[in-house]
Amino acid sequence: MATVESLYKELTAEWTKKPPNTPKCGQLLDQLKVALVKLAFLPTDGNDAQNSKRQLLLARSVLEVAVEHSVLSKDLLAFERYMSQLKCYYYDYAKIIGESDNKYKLLGLNLLYLLSGNRVSDFHTELELLSVDIIQHNQYIRPILALEQYIMEGRYNKIFQANSSMPAEIYNYFMDLLVETVRDEIGACIEMSYEKISAKDAAKRLNLRVPDEIKAFGEKRQWKLEGNGNYSFTDRSIKPKELLPSEELAEQVLSYARDLEMIV
Repeated sequence: MATVESLYKELTAEWTKKPPNTPKCGQLLDQLKVALVKLAFLPTDGNDAQNSKRQLLLARSVLEVAVEHSVLSKDLLAFERYMSQLKCYYYDYAKIIGESDNKYKLLGLNLLYLLSGNRVSDFHTELELLSVDIIQHNQYIRPILALEQYIMEGRYNKIFQANSSMPAEIYNYFMDLLVETVRDEIGACIEMSYEKISAKDAAKRLNLRVPDEIKAFGEKRQWKLEGNGNYSFTDRSIKPKELLPSEELAEQVLSYARDLEMIV
């Protein structure tokens, strides 16, 4: 236990630097994960948990750093893995070790992650674990719920405006991913709604202010740029005509009419 606490103090010292030494923190986290496994990293028995309160508190603190470290490292798989482990401490052992000061910041971060990946069903599953009061008033949860509402209503301009007003700096990476997701949604709508649109108008709808940005976005979406500066979607917006099986439909209608007449 003394070795683990020593490693944790070293991790805290590196993590609190501005900016933190990300590679060094990663090395320390790897060592701590191995050490914590030997100390009942995720105890399953209630009596063991009572006797291991000190270990549980330490493990929770390490996982909280690991979650934020994975965001800085842009490692989404690690983020999901650490967040899944951390929720065990937030929900299952809350009565034993109390509530963490970072709980709602990281739960809000997880909600934003799910929203940025358009995982709406998972988003609502996580919301169901929170009380109504927390959802409506918590400084970390309420803004994320508002983002989901903007998406549902198609008020994408509100998403762009919220990009610079997140409740914590660690949210910025997932917020950037959400903005890209929203832009892709807008781009898909543009493709289906217009035969042609100027680069200037497209940039306005996508909230892109630099010419190189709309150019890069158009290339990513494989948009056809004409010589006059307009994007053409003629090949995308016009759907091929579908032949209606008129004879089959007529036969079905007559069959239904005969069946109805027999019933009457």
